[in-house]
Amino acid sequence: MGFTIWQIILITVIAYIQRLDFETAQIIPANYMFWSCVVGAILGDFQMGLVVGATIQLMSLGVAALGGSSTPDYAVAAIISTAVAIGTGKGMAAGLALGVPVGMICIQLDVLLKILNSFITNKAHELADRRQYRKMRLLIPVMTALMPLESAVPVFIAVLFGKTVVTSILNFMPAWFTVGLNVAGGMLPAVGMAMLLTYMPLKKYGYWLLVGFALTAYLKMPILGVALIGAAGAIPTFMNYAKTNSNNNSVTNANGLTQEDMEDE
Repeated sequence: MGFTIWQIILITVIAYIQRLDFETAQIIPANYMFWSCVVGAILGDFQMGLVVGATIQLMSLGVAALGGSSTPDYAVAAIISTAVAIGTGKGMAAGLALGVPVGMICIQLDVLLKILNSFITNKAHELADRRQYRKMRLLIPVMTALMPLESAVPVFIAVLFGKTVVTSILNFMPAWFTVGLNVAGGMLPAVGMAMLLTYMPLKKYGYWLLVGFALTAYLKMPILGVALIGAAGAIPTFMNYAKTNSNNNSVTNANGLTQEDMEDE
């Protein structure tokens, strides 16, 4: 595609920094248009980067990796799409034709790295139990350095070799391997939701889960409608709690103790 070696290196570094920031400090919001504009500036066509980034941003609306789920890497898609669109001179359509599939491939890499992360975390726990804290401190940053490779490696391959190699990689992966990763990726959201539910007061408000399930599964209500009904149900509960706290704070004795303090006495 006619890139110089320095342009390829810079684009790869940008992909690495993007994922590193996403996994750590999160200084830059999940704004894919920002990264595509940076790539556009490196390649001398800022406007194309802006157009491609805006398109990818619209494609990603409503998609979020909640509960440990894996989603397409739209940042990778934006970076590659911009590079291909500018490098080939064929515009946004050619860029999206390569960038979006690579972003989908990153789902499989994300699952693999999360499995590896679980292994390293368990190993760090073992080292902590043995009081080998120095080894533990050396082991923990390993995944911090490895996670950005999920974005940097696909970007490097796609920009350096183009669509032919990406297609070959997809064809080389055996069916059992991709099916296994898809099954693992499908289980992660369920595990994540189970983890989130352990922190929720299900004994008091678990019936709202049944209401939400019935609305989505049987009445086919959109998520926004379910969220609005949930908000309507939460408002009276919040108001009752606020009123109860206000009454408790207003009931004091001569020593300035609240009713709750007097009950403790």
